[in-house]
Parts: sequence; C-alpha cells; structure tokens
Amino acid sequence: MVFRPRHMLAFVFMATATQAQMPPPTVGVIELGTQSVPRTLVEPGRAIASAEVSIRPRVGGTVNEILYSPGEMVEAGDPLFRIDPATYEADLRAAEADLASAQASVREAEAAFQRSEQLLGTGASQAQLDTARSAMEQARASLQSATVARDLAQTDLERTTVTSPFEGVASFATISVGDLVVAGQADALATVTRLDPIDVEILAPSSRILSLIEDVSSDRLQIAEDIMATLTLETGREYEAAGQMIATSQSVSETTGSRAIRFQFENPHQILLPGMFVRSEVTLGSTEAIIVPQSATLRTPTGELTGWVVVDGTAERRTLQEQGTHDHGWVVTDGVEAGELLAVDGLANLAPGLEVQTVPVLLDEDGVVRDRENPSAEAGRE
Repeated sequence: MVFRPRHMLAFVFMATATQAQMPPPTVGVIELGTQSVPRTLVEPGRAIASAEVSIRPRVGGTVNEILYSPGEMVEAGDPLFRIDPATYEADLRAAEADLASAQASVREAEAAFQRSEQLLGTGASQAQLDTARSAMEQARASLQSATVARDLAQTDLERTTVTSPFEGVASFATISVGDLVVAGQADALATVTRLDPIDVEILAPSSRILSLIEDVSSDRLQIAEDIMATLTLETGREYEAAGQMIATSQSVSETTGSRAIRFQFENPHQILLPGMFVRSEVTLGSTEAIIVPQSATLRTPTGELTGWVVVDGTAERRTLQEQGTHDHGWVVTDGVEAGELLAVDGLANLAPGLEVQTVPVLLDEDGVVRDRENPSAEAGRE
C-alpha cells in the first residue's frame, strides 16, 4: 500500500497522539536507607603449618632403629630414631670413673687441709697450710670439671635416641637403618609438622589495607574486638571452623604489593594441609552503608556498577561504589543516598530522563521482588 503525502501526515499525527496518550511506564521501587552491615574482606590464602621442625642428629653414629611409622601422630618426647649408643655408653662410664677419682681427691685434700690447720704453729707452718689449701681448691675445681664431663657424656648418650620436640605428624624418614649420621648434618632425618591448630596466611593488597585504616580513622568502620575469618576450600566446600587473627606482617611484598595477615584454625581432622590454597572471607567489623539489591544493578562493559533511581518521577542512572556484598545486595558507599527511591522492578525499558510511575514493592529474604499489597506474589514487571 502506498501512502500519499497527505495520508502520511495524518498517520504520523495519529501515532504521535497515541504516544502522547500512553501513561508513563510503571516501575517498582524501594526506599533506600542506611544500616549496620558486616565489613568483610575476601582474599586468597594459603595454609601454613603452625610449627614444623627438621629432625637432625645431635650426635654422630650408625642408625640402629627407626622407631615410628611415617604419617602417624607423635607426641612430644616420642622416640623417632636410635643411634648406636655403644661409644657413648663407654664415654659415660669413663666420665663417671673420672668423677669418682675427683671426689676421692677432694676428700683427701680436705683432710690434709684440716690436719695442717689443726697443727698450725706446732707441727705445721703457715706455708704448709697455704699449700694444703691450694691443693684442696684444685681438687674441688677438678671435681667440678669431672662433673661437667659426666653430665655431657650423659647428655650425648641420651641424644642417641632422637625424639620429637612437640606433637605433630612425622614424615617419611630420609635415611635407613645402618646409615651413618653426623651431629648437626645439613640433611634432616625427617620432619615433624603440627597440623592442629594450623595457620592460614591471607594476602591482601596494601592499598586495600590503607583504605581500611583510613575508614577506621574516620569512624566509617568499627573494628570488631576479635577479627575472624571463614574459608572456602578448593572443592567449593566451606570449612567448618572459623579462625582468629593472630598477627599481621610488618612489611609489604616487593613482588605482589600485598601484606600478609595470619589466622589460626582448629584442624582436628587434618583437612587443611600446609601449602593448600583457600579463599578467605574476613569479618573486620561493621560499617554504616546502603544495601542495593544485586538484581537491581548492572555492570557496564568497563566494569562500573550501575543502578536506577527515580527523582521527581524521572529515571536517573547512577554509578555505584561498592565494598563487597551482604546477603543478596551490594554494600554501596557512594552513588546513592538514604531516602532515595531505587528502581528494582520494570527496569528493561528505562532510559535517562524517562518519566515513570512508581509503585512501592518489597524484597523478600531471597532478594525476590514482591507486591507490597500481596507479598506472596512476585511483582512480575520487567
């Protein structure tokens, strides 16, 4: 069908008149308000043994026995290796004999001194008394030396049984029965690792730490008395126990620009192992912020978070600054203000400057939009 110019003008007029008669689109809105929300920090982390020791011999000799099974729990003082004690037993016997001889010499010197002291002026001169006193002191010094030698020999004999310094899991032995070891050698015989409790080191960008410090100083963030963390394992499962912060590093990594924060977790079932990577969520405290439902926002191609507000019946698009999530919403610190109307339903046809008609709606605990008059039904406007 071909329209003549007069007919075309009439058609355009009719279409314009029809559009003018159409009511403004309806959008569901909620009134924004501030609330106290947890301030969290989500960062990667890595499990680290709370204590780990390399077992090395403190005396030399041939290994006679390996006294543990790899992977088993050992207690503090449990024997791990036994080195041939024959030489050290002989050294101890010799040291004990020297000690007995020194004790006898002291007794003899003390008796001689007492006799000289009693006979001074009659049967002994002052010179003889001084000589007796000197001999007695030398005998006592020799006794002390012999006592130390005996104690060292006893210690060396005890060190032929290599023990665990604390409770932990013993690794595979790096030597076999019959191997010769030397005191303080570089190669460890085994390692003992404490797995319960276990530490997790979380790496946070230094810029984020500085931002948190600024928020605390300006009272935007109230730090919790105990800073706790939860973990998500590599399988996506949430770790059952929460950890408490024990220390922060006092330096920033030159390669990653991050600062380490260490937390300690109970690990009775040894689920966390040293070297395991996890995702951590740290609850730092609380902050006053506006919660914007995630369903009411979009990301631009450049990554900016945006949402729609209605001001005097007109739609405005806002860029939002967020600091994490809470429940089903973004924790927004800039871009909107308390008391403004946020569009959460009927967003598909919105455009900047478009006149709209607002309808108050509700958001349930799952973040689903509901009619205020009939909360059991979804609003259903796109």
